[in-house]
Amino acid sequence: MKLTADFHTHTKYSHGKGTVLQNATAAKERGLTQIGITDHGFAHPAFGLNKRKLKPLRIDCDRATEETGVKVLMGIESNIIGTDGTTDLKPKYYDDFDIFLAGIHKCVLYKFKSVFTLGTPDLMYSIFKAKKVPNSLRRTNTKTFINVIKNNPVDIITHLNFCCYADAVEVAKAARDYGTYIELNSKKVHLSDEELYAVANTGVNFVIDSDAHSPNRVGEISLIEETLTRVGIDRSRIMNVDGKMPTFRFKAFKEGK
Repeated sequence: MKLTADFHTHTKYSHGKGTVLQNATAAKERGLTQIGITDHGFAHPAFGLNKRKLKPLRIDCDRATEETGVKVLMGIESNIIGTDGTTDLKPKYYDDFDIFLAGIHKCVLYKFKSVFTLGTPDLMYSIFKAKKVPNSLRRTNTKTFINVIKNNPVDIITHLNFCCYADAVEVAKAARDYGTYIELNSKKVHLSDEELYAVANTGVNFVIDSDAHSPNRVGEISLIEETLTRVGIDRSRIMNVDGKMPTFRFKAFKEGK
């Protein structure tokens, strides 16, 4: 299995260590044809992308494409900030980006009520590594992810169930129905083998991403390769390997406006 594109990488524009060009160069060295520069969304107070740097980021992405021959997509890993499905990528910024990722993260600026129903409970249970999570919290997270998928043209849900607790199968069904991909993250384990097997049985499609925070990890997928071998996921369901490219709904949404 050979990765065609890595759609989830970070740079110095947010929480990463390298430049856009360094990530693109690393992608070229690994034989990738596309890479996503998907820095953290605006609502992350410590690591979020600065809105004033959107133009410099676009310039860097275009230059990296020219210099490396790798297509560099300017994207964002937006933060989910409300149980109603709100993310910190507002429609007025859609034209600035090529690809739209969304995930739940710690310590972001949630909408007021969601601080108490989503942000704080997820944070506390993840810190203390709770073995049992209230069903009410699991339902809230599940509803949140489904609302995100329904209400936004999200291309990829990142690291589903990492530091949050949802019914991954129900989320996957929504992703399948709306054309959103579930990410198989090769930086951290986010779904158990049992969860991944059940998610795959929904018929949802996947992409594999490195979630690289440094150039030397761009295109690194060994962790998820081990998982796929163990669980036995059909490789035809992974849409960014062996020359395949996914069809992204964000691009189609913008072109249809």
